[in-house]
Amino acid sequence: MSKISLIIKREYTTRVMKKSFILLTFLTPVLFAGMIALIVWLGGIKDDKVKSIAVLDRTHLYTNVLKSNDAYSFVFVDAPLEKLKKENAESNQFAGLLYIDADLKDNPRAVTFYSEKQVNMELKTYITGLLNKYVEEQKLAAYNIPHLKEMVEKSHTDIDLKTIKWGEDGKEKVGSAEVALIIGMITAFIIYMFIVIYGAQVMAGVVQEKTNRIVEVMISSVKPFELMMGKIIGIAMVGLTQFLMWVILTGIIAVAVGSVFGSGSLDVNSLQQMQQVGVHPAAANVAMPSQMQTLLVALNGLNYFEIIGLFIVYFLGGYLLYASLFAAVGSAVDNETDTQQFSLPIMLPIIFAIYAGIFAAQNPDGPLAFWCSMIPFTSPIVMMVRLPFDVPIWQIILSLTILILSFIGTTWMAGKIYRTGILMYGKKITWTEMWKWLKY
Repeated sequence: MSKISLIIKREYTTRVMKKSFILLTFLTPVLFAGMIALIVWLGGIKDDKVKSIAVLDRTHLYTNVLKSNDAYSFVFVDAPLEKLKKENAESNQFAGLLYIDADLKDNPRAVTFYSEKQVNMELKTYITGLLNKYVEEQKLAAYNIPHLKEMVEKSHTDIDLKTIKWGEDGKEKVGSAEVALIIGMITAFIIYMFIVIYGAQVMAGVVQEKTNRIVEVMISSVKPFELMMGKIIGIAMVGLTQFLMWVILTGIIAVAVGSVFGSGSLDVNSLQQMQQVGVHPAAANVAMPSQMQTLLVALNGLNYFEIIGLFIVYFLGGYLLYASLFAAVGSAVDNETDTQQFSLPIMLPIIFAIYAGIFAAQNPDGPLAFWCSMIPFTSPIVMMVRLPFDVPIWQIILSLTILILSFIGTTWMAGKIYRTGILMYGKKITWTEMWKWLKY
């Protein structure tokens, strides 16, 4: 056991003390926050240039319907369609040409937009919104019922469905499917990234030591299995260290930003109490945006200890499962180029798990979500998507049991391959050859 601890210490210290590790650990949260701030800032910048849209309306019904705004100006023209297209292709006077050749009330498909570039969603949504509203008004007017339009507008209601979770003790908490979805997808994606990054580091480290013949010296002092386990666990500790540092630094940044921009905010417990008694926060002169209020209350309804604790367990379980396979692949080849043909079958379940997690988020209790959270090669990612939606405890225990047993099995198999392949040079390895090594 002391030999494994020495290998763990070596793998951990050599990687943690690298300048690249230190820079990435401290700069990643800052860069991530800066990237989000940059996206928000750039998204708020408006284009001052007004784009002109030519409108060829054969029906002459929509002259007063298509109204210009700060971004788009509609210019009605009357000329043959082909001539307009040709002239605009030469002069680029208009950003596009809107052609209406029939009454849209009778034929909703009688409208076409021509442009040199692909039309953006903002312009398409704006045009269809104006036309849809007009056609709906014309259809309502055709019924010839007095005040029908006003009655329809008054009947329109936006339902705001509040979700409340209650525990066995009867205590209620405000929930949010949207927040649960975001938390689940973020944690699943983090596990996916760490498995890929640090699993690849294990494989690259094994290949490098084998290529440099360092492993021949190390094998004279330790057993191959001890070397493999020390390398896997040491790199896992590096990943956990980096993750914990990111959590701490992100929390510090969030607190700093909140102290600067969060003046006048209300604590979550008081906000929740006001909502339970039916008092809207606006009535209490709360200077917090309603969306932020809803978000904070929903976050307060999550079981952070369970999510964080199981995140670490599934992160370690998933990493150890895949890292042992990556180590086996690294020991079987002579250079990193040869690792591609063997690493692809290992990567496919991870990629599948991401897509399964996306679908599982829509139906966390469905068959796909359940079975993929039990299969060990997909459970670390899919189960993290399901956890914010309150997975039954027996499913969590069963999933973890299968994951642990699978990790033990893959480690045993990887150890056999590692033992044989680590000292084998100059031979092209096949899957059949690796299967034979398992029987030695």
